[in-house]
Amino acid sequence: MLKVAMLSSWHVHAMEYAKRFEEREDSCVTCVWDENPQQGQQFADELGVDFEPNLDKILARADVDAVCISAPTNMHAEVMIKAANAKKHIFTEKILAITVEECYAIKEAVERNNVKFTICLFHCSLPHNLFAKKVLTEQLLGDVTYFRVRNAHSGASDGWLPPHFYNKEQCGGGAMIDLGAHPMYLINWLMGKPTEMSSAFTNVTGREVEDNAVSLMKYDNGAIAISETSFVSKPSPFILEIYGTQGALIINGSDIKLSSSKVGSSNEYAGFITPHQLPAKLNHPVEIFVEGILEGKAMMYGMDEAIALTEMMVAAYKAHECGGFVKV
Repeated sequence: MLKVAMLSSWHVHAMEYAKRFEEREDSCVTCVWDENPQQGQQFADELGVDFEPNLDKILARADVDAVCISAPTNMHAEVMIKAANAKKHIFTEKILAITVEECYAIKEAVERNNVKFTICLFHCSLPHNLFAKKVLTEQLLGDVTYFRVRNAHSGASDGWLPPHFYNKEQCGGGAMIDLGAHPMYLINWLMGKPTEMSSAFTNVTGREVEDNAVSLMKYDNGAIAISETSFVSKPSPFILEIYGTQGALIINGSDIKLSSSKVGSSNEYAGFITPHQLPAKLNHPVEIFVEGILEGKAMMYGMDEAIALTEMMVAAYKAHECGGFVKV
């Protein structure tokens, strides 16, 4: 049985993760810590477990094998390094940390203490994105020239995001560093790390951080990638578009279309087709985390992917601040 401490209820997905641990027969939540004692007590009461206001004490508990970190992003480094030093396995919400330097400090602590680590890069487990990975791996589009991902919602304009999601100190930014993390890690996963980046961030609702954001990336081979996100967009299906010298893949919500000169006999194929079967959905990162610890299965979504995401976010915000392209 993997015994898990929930470290904060700050992030909107904290309860979802707790329920996933609770629903498994081989894992459970034993206690809660929170930087906000009142919220932490409420979270613990909802889960029916102990609340411990002292982080060091909760990490010293014998009934804690691992931690699920949903704390404010600016606390990630402190909390994760303490957890690693206490020999607790770590599951964390994205992003890993606000600065690259903090990421490498976390990595050093995790490796030195030989603890397991998973970051929740959820979109890498979804069938449509796995299909995109397959298409690129098989080079069905030839040389990729243009890549676009859009992931957006109306959390700010419709007022349902919690107020602390607009706290620049806690979050490190706004829409791009939160919801925009999904397009960013998908770009890194599917296209690799870009060489240069520029950004355009705007503020529609007048809060402290951006709520409407786009980052543009360039690659040495001439390819372009665009990451789009927003807290002020409704309706907005997930969109992924990839264009290459020999085809195109367009994913618009549940609608998936592929065009490739490599499909079928020479000169026989034209236009778009809908794939008959998509890859199977992978286990949720929580499941991968638990099974990686208890059963020794491969741990996806590791430290290298986590650091790459922060590197891209740092470049995105630096580019916004300077108004031009920056190196990634």
